[in-house]
Amino acid sequence: MDQADAKLPAIDEIAADFELLDEWEDRYRYVIELGKALPPLSDSDRIPANKVHGCASQVWLATTADSGADPRLHFRGDSDAMIVRGLVAIALSLFDGKTAGEIEATDAEAMFDRLELRAHLTTQRSNGLRALVDRIKNEARQAAA
Repeated sequence: MDQADAKLPAIDEIAADFELLDEWEDRYRYVIELGKALPPLSDSDRIPANKVHGCASQVWLATTADSGADPRLHFRGDSDAMIVRGLVAIALSLFDGKTAGEIEATDAEAMFDRLELRAHLTTQRSNGLRALVDRIKNEARQAAA
């Protein structure tokens, strides 16, 4: 399922919405709303192989890849924590449906800085978000190999 099926806004739309929200509390609520828009992950995808290590909350990432030299990857994710579920939604909006090469070339840190996420997340959540991005990029490398 790609982000269009998941009804998640595109990452540029999320960034534009963030710019309209002056207070971090409003942005925090928006991140939680993004998480609520994330479709539930099936029990069959909630397996140890799909767990993202390095996250304080439980986070799962299921990946499918098209075939070819530069495969397009599709991600499904979930978390047991509302704010983290929203961060998963942001990451999926950033990466889902891109080719392995596009994923490798995407500067997630720059986008997270644009959204001012790191300035407002705990160190533990920032590390977890970085672990999720690392996992996505690793999945892209494996799919391209």
